[in-house]
Amino acid sequence: MQIIVTIIIILIVVGYFVVSKVLSAIATATTALAKKKNGCTIGFFIILYSVFAVVTLIEENIIVFLSVTFSLLFLIIAYIAYIEIYFKSNRFNQIKKSISEHINNCNELNHYIEELKDSYVNIKSYNYGKGEITDYSIYNFKRPEWRHIIQSNQIHNCSASVCKNAIDQPIKYLCKYFNIESNEEELSKFEKVLNDFISVEQGKALVKKEKESIISSISESIPYIIKQFNEEKLTRKLGFETVNISDTYFPTFTFQYVSAGGYSSSKCVIKLDLTNLNKLITYLNEKIKWGKSILGQRALMTSTLRDEIKKRDNYKCRLCGICIEDEPNILLEIDHIIPLSKGGMTTYDNLQTLCWKCNRAKGAKILD
Repeated sequence: MQIIVTIIIILIVVGYFVVSKVLSAIATATTALAKKKNGCTIGFFIILYSVFAVVTLIEENIIVFLSVTFSLLFLIIAYIAYIEIYFKSNRFNQIKKSISEHINNCNELNHYIEELKDSYVNIKSYNYGKGEITDYSIYNFKRPEWRHIIQSNQIHNCSASVCKNAIDQPIKYLCKYFNIESNEEELSKFEKVLNDFISVEQGKALVKKEKESIISSISESIPYIIKQFNEEKLTRKLGFETVNISDTYFPTFTFQYVSAGGYSSSKCVIKLDLTNLNKLITYLNEKIKWGKSILGQRALMTSTLRDEIKKRDNYKCRLCGICIEDEPNILLEIDHIIPLSKGGMTTYDNLQTLCWKCNRAKGAKILD
């Protein structure tokens, strides 16, 4: 038994210098194999090997145990070496060079999407100043809910009834307590935010499709073991940048109630996602007292209107002429021909379909 313990200690020392990469490789393979419906998982293999190790050690068949263990270590190290060598090979660099233009276009669209996420929403609750509260009560009389009080421009501390009403009528109470005025300027601002956020959501889906399409085009040239077990590393080495698919960029506003005694609390969180932005725009439009001439001309920049304008323009950019038939993964946006900042209005005649590149280049300019 002492011989077995000594050998195990030697194995631990020898494996110390490669254990980090071995574990990384196992973790990668485990994740990849776990996604396969018809493949056995690394977890099953590890269990099988553990049973084998216990049986051989109990029977003191140490030669078999060492032979299998070193063989497995050799295979794992060889696998890691093969991966590193492949990604530095001329063959891989040639594949990467052949699709570099497509990857750059994909990454540019990803950058543009991140810029659109920063659309400015200047909504703030009333600022009553800032104060701090300290509870010196003895243990049994402490007010636990006081700890949940948060001071922020996007949090409105209110009564229980206001919090409950905000749950029932979120858009109405958002406007009332976060200083959203019912005028054309506010409406135009939220229409632009909605327009940008819709482009973000559509852009994320298109970037993902374009990425899959590019990888699919070179699939036959990539070794099977790389495609199956190193997909994430493959996309990174090809030059694809990470696409943030989360929706955390949607601004959130909170109604927060904490009782005076500090023993009860509740809150209502309103996320200005696409659904709520559409509802907010409709609500503001109904509140604004339009002149008859303007009311008859103006349209609301909603998701429905965007689709109508694209359909009218045959899903084609009015400047460069690219369309979804030529480029299925092109991001099309709706642009004001005469920008709002220069007196333009949201009317059918003042709206046009542009691809994201032309829209980005045009900006707030009026083109001849």
